[in-house]
Amino acid sequence: MDDLIIEKLTNIEKMLAAQALLKKDVLNFEEACKYLDISQSHLYKLTSTKQVPHFCPQGKRLYFNRIELDEWLQRHRQTSESDIDEAAANYVIRNSLSKR
Repeated sequence: MDDLIIEKLTNIEKMLAAQALLKKDVLNFEEACKYLDISQSHLYKLTSTKQVPHFCPQGKRLYFNRIELDEWLQRHRQTSESDIDEAAANYVIRNSLSKR
């Protein structure tokens, strides 16, 4: 019974920490790794190649704007087949109306 209570309290603690992370505007390096769900080495690679937006105010510690990370994550959207089909149908309709 005690183990179950400890496990549930640990889960609650993790959820509260995740919620607190979503409320912050600026994340430190460790928080950004958790937020993006990537390893530290991968995030270092992304920052060193300037692929991810970040701040380095004193030349050592890295900080990240959470909103910019969200935008960065959503940059390379993969178009679905239904989106392509819809775009093709709209293209055919537009071009057939302009030829009349």
